[in-house]
Amino acid sequence: MKYEVLTLTYLNQWQNTWTDDGNTLVTFDSLEAAQAELKGYLEDLAHFVKTGNLSDYNPEDYKITEVIA
Repeated sequence: MKYEVLTLTYLNQWQNTWTDDGNTLVTFDSLEAAQAELKGYLEDLAHFVKTGNLSDYNPEDYKITEVIA
């Protein structure tokens, strides 16, 4: 199974916007790999908020789903 991280867009739609080079969408080979990547990303966002480099973020704007072929 493959998994993807979805982001809630400003149009209130869930979309995979996770890319490795700005163009290629990323999927993960396991749920654990997707969870680890998202966890690290959210930790980075929290750090940026704490240091004043980002005004705010909402962890609920991200979720992991199984890719359905």
